[in-house]
Amino acid sequence: MEKSPGLRPGYEIAMTYQLTIEPLGATIDVEDDQTMLDAALRAGIYLPHACCHGLCATCKVQIVDGEVEHGEASPFALMDFERDERKTLACCALLQSDVTIEADVDEEPDAEVIPVRDFAGTVTRVESLTPTIKGIWVALDEPIHFQAGQYINLDIPTLGISRPFSLANAPSTTSREIELNVRIVPGGAGTAYLHQNLKAGDAIRISGPYGRFFVRKSADLATLYMAGGSGLSSPRSMILDLLAQGSERPITLVYGQRHRAELYYHDEFTALAQQYPNFTYVPALSHEPADSDWSGYRGFVHEAAKAHFDNDFRDHKAYLCGPPLMIDACITTLMQGRLFEKDIYTEKFLSAADVQQVRSPLFRKL
Repeated sequence: MEKSPGLRPGYEIAMTYQLTIEPLGATIDVEDDQTMLDAALRAGIYLPHACCHGLCATCKVQIVDGEVEHGEASPFALMDFERDERKTLACCALLQSDVTIEADVDEEPDAEVIPVRDFAGTVTRVESLTPTIKGIWVALDEPIHFQAGQYINLDIPTLGISRPFSLANAPSTTSREIELNVRIVPGGAGTAYLHQNLKAGDAIRISGPYGRFFVRKSADLATLYMAGGSGLSSPRSMILDLLAQGSERPITLVYGQRHRAELYYHDEFTALAQQYPNFTYVPALSHEPADSDWSGYRGFVHEAAKAHFDNDFRDHKAYLCGPPLMIDACITTLMQGRLFEKDIYTEKFLSAADVQQVRSPLFRKL
């Protein structure tokens, strides 16, 4: 089919194709070196996705008409017989003609339509929140609008890579400054650079917002947040946003770390629990020395939640954010306590190692 030419820097000819997304009936322009997922998100159209690197198969779609190049899709995420059946991964697929796809797009009444954009900014401060987690504050050149719980992709200076990080501040409390909580990943070049080299005054570029992890406020139910490690970022943003908006529904945060030194924002949540009668904070430490003065729960997040709620989670919406193994354990506990898939929402960033693990048989959306 005929392509539409355009001009790019350097006077190169850029071509665009049209992508039609069913069952939405939406048609958007896609540049010849742009993935269909990136084009859809920048047009304000959500397609299911997770790893964004062709590894997890969350963004698999059916090609109805037209031709695509599968790009760097893993042969495990997109098998040969699926390619023969004209399936592809939206995060990798490059259009070779005008294309029509069918995608599994769920309507979300609480989702805001926020097109993904690029932003420039400057690092204002970098602080150690725990021995393994840095707080990074960035003043953007212009405000970013997002829903509490969403994340951005941060370009790592000098490395030519980007990494996803949840926004830890509430939308209601930001003008241009955003907060990111970054845990150092052993052997990870991106997080190592951010921990060891990033400093105040450095120029930063981000894109966003991304993600479908947000509070389903129209349900008007009590909310339960279960978090571990730097997975506290999204729940913190969501909780601060609800409290700032005057929500009177019960809000519970169960947050786990290994040791007391790793339990960041503990004083803030303790103060919020004293200030707001509808907010309850349950910290849990799994490997705290037995002879320490810790008087809180000793054990894992799912165990602390089970004890706090006496194994009955009915009439809640649960939001889980943290390592994959923690999320799986929490899902099992919630289901045993009579809370099921329609009321459980998760957010986890998948690495190449993570997607090799067997997914939970209890939860089809993972």
